[in-house]
Amino acid sequence: MAVIVEHLSKQYAGQRVVDQLDFELRKGEITGFLGLNGAGKTTTMKMISGALLPDEGEVRILGHSILSEREEAQRHLGYLPEHNPLYPDMYVKEYLGYVADIYHAPRKNIAESIALTRLESHAHKKIHTLSKGYRQRVGLAATLLHDPDVLILDEPTNGLDPQQILEIRQIVRDLGAEKVVLLSSHIMQEIQAVCQRVLILHKGKIILNQPMAQLQDKEQTIEVLFDFRVEEQLLRRIPHIKTIRNNEEFFFTLTFDTQEDMRPRLFDFATENGLKILQMNHRHTDLEQLFTELTKANS
Repeated sequence: MAVIVEHLSKQYAGQRVVDQLDFELRKGEITGFLGLNGAGKTTTMKMISGALLPDEGEVRILGHSILSEREEAQRHLGYLPEHNPLYPDMYVKEYLGYVADIYHAPRKNIAESIALTRLESHAHKKIHTLSKGYRQRVGLAATLLHDPDVLILDEPTNGLDPQQILEIRQIVRDLGAEKVVLLSSHIMQEIQAVCQRVLILHKGKIILNQPMAQLQDKEQTIEVLFDFRVEEQLLRRIPHIKTIRNNEEFFFTLTFDTQEDMRPRLFDFATENGLKILQMNHRHTDLEQLFTELTKANS
């Protein structure tokens, strides 16, 4: 694995804000880091980047320890913090040249970073004249100057307008095809739109670590209105059925634990038992619902 996090912990004033985290990040996969404000996301990202020392645990970036080989580990790492540090009175290209010198990065990397973040038309403008969306692009371009294998992005679309969010998302998708990306957000739609895997952090602990496809397809709910009363034991014979709720006389809410679309099976069930379906609504459990259920259960 490109990034390995083991038993990572941090406490402030006797309170443990990150508690024994274990997870891995893979190349070519964008991992969403989801949690309420104060869940410990930013503290975790700072420890992964080496900006903050953990009280316990270890982080390895491409095999290099962030504790004992920090400089070598950080050569492979690009970190964009939530509050993007820029010099507003510098021109965009001037600022990127300054950062490139710090990294000892080749000058050609400046043009490449500008191209990757679609900054060509703004490269000769002063940073303070840019919109927040373009300032985020400048920060991202600076993060890419040394061509890191691993990107840690803390709330990269926070405070942007809808068009700017779409543009930053597309840049992150493009980068995620070749790099390891950990993307922090407290916005469910952001994670669903960009990420292939999701980590949910709650009160300093990981309460979920799964591929996004499995989460979106794992459970489905069907509300169905029959033309006649159906016994629950008969409904139990339908494959993959998980729960049954009788809302009214002929109206049921059924949940199924399968990726298969169960609507055709329900139509077959009705036909085989001499029933008619008068109404049907179908939905998958989405990330927002799952997040709410998990955080309530772990409160």
